[in-house]
Amino acid sequence: MEINYITENTKKAEEFFLNELSFIVSPFDLKRQIENKIEDLNIVDVRKYDDYIEGHIPYAIHVPYDSLEEHLIMFEKHKLNIVYCYSQLCQLAHKTAYEIAKKGYMVKVLAGGYRTWEKMGYDTVKTAE
Repeated sequence: MEINYITENTKKAEEFFLNELSFIVSPFDLKRQIENKIEDLNIVDVRKYDDYIEGHIPYAIHVPYDSLEEHLIMFEKHKLNIVYCYSQLCQLAHKTAYEIAKKGYMVKVLAGGYRTWEKMGYDTVKTAE
């Protein structure tokens, strides 16, 4: 993409970043929401089961992306669904968010995923098999 295209389309950039900010939650903000209004949230881990049991965000339920359609009942339309996967480079959370948004669920993606949450030193939970 050429620099001229970018500089001539600042309005598109403005719209893009506003949209992105509207549907992404930072680890700090999620931690604060967990502390204050957990009853308004449905936190969803879409990683593989082995990774989920090794450690996940408190209150997170496990809905593997590979079987999303089979587990739609675990999402809640009256709550904000916060979806996360491995890291900023992982697209599973974005793919999940796209699919459930099409079905009418309120959804945001956790910026940085589980690895960023963990690096920030926030609480994690291990689950016995």
